[in-house]
Amino acid sequence: MLKLPSNRTVLWTVAVLVCLIGAIVALRALPPPATVPATRALASAPASAPKATPARVAATAASVAAARAITPPEISTMRVIVSRNDTLDHIFRRLELKLSDLASLRSLPGIRAHLDRLRPGETLTLIAKSGSLVGLERRLNIEQTLKVDRADTGFTANVLQNPLATRTRTISGSIESSLFESMTAAGGHDQTALSLADIFGYDIDFVLDIRPGDTFTVTYTEVLQDGKYLQDGPILAARFVNAGKEYFAVRYVAASGTADYYSPQGATLRKAFLRAPLEFTRVSSPFSLARLHPILNTIRAHKGVDYAAPIGTPVRAAGEGRVLFAGVRGGYGNLVELDHSRGITTVYGHLSRFAKGLHAGEHVAQGEVIAFVGMTGLATGPHLHYEYRVNGVFKDPQTVKFPEGLPIDAASRADFLAKSAPLLASLDPPPGPALVSR
Repeated sequence: MLKLPSNRTVLWTVAVLVCLIGAIVALRALPPPATVPATRALASAPASAPKATPARVAATAASVAAARAITPPEISTMRVIVSRNDTLDHIFRRLELKLSDLASLRSLPGIRAHLDRLRPGETLTLIAKSGSLVGLERRLNIEQTLKVDRADTGFTANVLQNPLATRTRTISGSIESSLFESMTAAGGHDQTALSLADIFGYDIDFVLDIRPGDTFTVTYTEVLQDGKYLQDGPILAARFVNAGKEYFAVRYVAASGTADYYSPQGATLRKAFLRAPLEFTRVSSPFSLARLHPILNTIRAHKGVDYAAPIGTPVRAAGEGRVLFAGVRGGYGNLVELDHSRGITTVYGHLSRFAKGLHAGEHVAQGEVIAFVGMTGLATGPHLHYEYRVNGVFKDPQTVKFPEGLPIDAASRADFLAKSAPLLASLDPPPGPALVSR
């Protein structure tokens, strides 16, 4: 049976509804609030604010002006990636910063040298307020940062030290397709792969000689900053097995502070010539006394080695020497010829262009970039034609025996053996799980 509400409940409900309806009617009957001019800043004033009068509006405008006077303009932080041929003058103009601030910066003692030479690709951090420079930061190198701040008396500049730490790692790998891929699979980096190729590059041609199944073990340093990996340091010791033959290298720093790589017996790995004047490319045509010429279609000797590589690939001097010729020569196209004394000359042909400023009579260092790969002259595709001659006789650059460098001197031999022993031992770590930290 349905139970009806009591009379008391019904009366209470009716009273509440009457009150609500009365409140709504009263609110609708109120006059609209006075409109305050757009200059007001008291947007947070309560709804019950008194009606605006001319005196009150004037007081409000004065308050807004005072508030704007004490509120600082917005400070912006801008990070700029330096472009080629960029200068701080160009950057200040692009960002519409005051050139007078740049002049003040450059007048600080000892700071101008840190500002005038920018490196393409580096990042600058600039802090500005209303077109005025407030601060600037530039990473000078991995260990130093230039920090500029604006003070009441002008700019102050300090070179901050970025503390570094190092740790030693030993990794091993097996070549399957390329040294780069194998190094990455072993937990290393491209930087160490390049260093490994440079160290053994006098004995091993990393273009022609590398075979699947070749192995390497490398002990090297990693550079850390604030506990995080920054970059690879130098290789300390290395072993490379190429076609079953073992090659060893150990780094030794002489008393003079110079560092180089030696065999375990103290013989230098640095030869007078590099096996290949290009890095990581392929041989498209080896040295041969009877080759079918691809353009002339005749059998003739190919008294050099052709390295296929994209146009613009840097070509390095195989050894220290003097430029005999740099120009165009018949089927060679653009050509560089170097004299290395002792009757040895090297030739680099089919070049797209020469290194800036290269000319006959100039001295070049081993490994220095002298030109760039092209396909000038009689060439069916982009490649470098490289020749090695001894007293005018053509030799196969891949097999000729190069002159040896100087070994460890007798006075340093005991120190060398003592310091190299633990480094060479690191290439044969004890069996068991290895912990690799990152």
